Amino acid sequence: MPSERFITSELNQREEAFEQTLRPQAFADFPGQDGVKERLQIMVEASRQRNEALAHLLLCGPPGLGKTTLANIIAKARGVNLKSTSGPVIEKPGDLAGLLTSLEDGDVLFIDEIHRLPKQIEEYLYSAMEDFVIDIMLEQGVGARSVRLTLAKFCLVGATTRQGMLSSPLRSRFMMTCRLDYYRVEELVTILRRSAGVLKIAATEDGLEEIARRSRGTPRIANNLIRWVRDFTQVRKEKAITGDVASQALGMLHIDQDGLDEMDNRILEAIIVKFKGRPVGLKSLAVAVGEEEGTIEDVYEPYLIQEGYLLRTPTGRVVTEKAERRFGLNPLRRDSTPEQPTLF
Repeated sequence: MPSERFITSELNQREEAFEQTLRPQAFADFPGQDGVKERLQIMVEASRQRNEALAHLLLCGPPGLGKTTLANIIAKARGVNLKSTSGPVIEKPGDLAGLLTSLEDGDVLFIDEIHRLPKQIEEYLYSAMEDFVIDIMLEQGVGARSVRLTLAKFCLVGATTRQGMLSSPLRSRFMMTCRLDYYRVEELVTILRRSAGVLKIAATEDGLEEIARRSRGTPRIANNLIRWVRDFTQVRKEKAITGDVASQALGMLHIDQDGLDEMDNRILEAIIVKFKGRPVGLKSLAVAVGEEEGTIEDVYEPYLIQEGYLLRTPTGRVVTEKAERRFGLNPLRRDSTPEQPTLF
């Protein structure tokens, strides 16, 4: 049994190290998000010239767009240490105090999924972010007393996929909010070209473009897909990843040329067929396709909306004419006074 735990741990470490090699280490190697990069570079350079800690930053946007990578690049560009954690991990004030007191002047504290911080922990952050102090309560009841700890001046970089779930007091304490958007195909090709070099894969431009077009505008998905296509290419004894080879490999994953997978199509088909094109609430849709509400809302809906297949309306989710034509249908003629579903 101990040997099994050791092997699992070693494999996890190797996988993390491998993932790290695919991450850019400098702004110059980070393609896309040009506006965000420019603002961050100005902040980092100004901080270096004044020899001050960076101001607190909030990075938001869908998962897989590079928020964690940017936090690492910011720390490296500033020449300071980076300490990483996530919102659900910090359960008690003592956990937060331990993290904050271990920071040195100028260090970057990165909190992923910051919207999932417990309310009590969030309130402790207010004084830490503004005044670089934290008050810890010792003991309880009549003998309770507060101890104030002075902190090094640090930079908090928060990352969230649900900016609306952050409380206003916490959100207002970040000097700048940077929203990351989905990547264009040519930007994903640049990322895949670098990944192919790291993985030592022979790939043609049309092969990389085929993968990029099916990656939902997300670098994380693109890197996962190129690793799958690499395995397919190796086993099928192909010399390189070409457009045809990539198409065959991704077809096995049921990812079509528009980047939509099996669940995307099930969502659209459910609205068109099961609900006859009428607006449908999230809970009803989740039951119809057998998926959790949060997964539909956070993972599938953003891309479907971005690509013009789905709309959120006051009465529920509806498909567009583009989605109807995708299934070989003429645009549905809906009743001018459709039944109003119950929204959840």
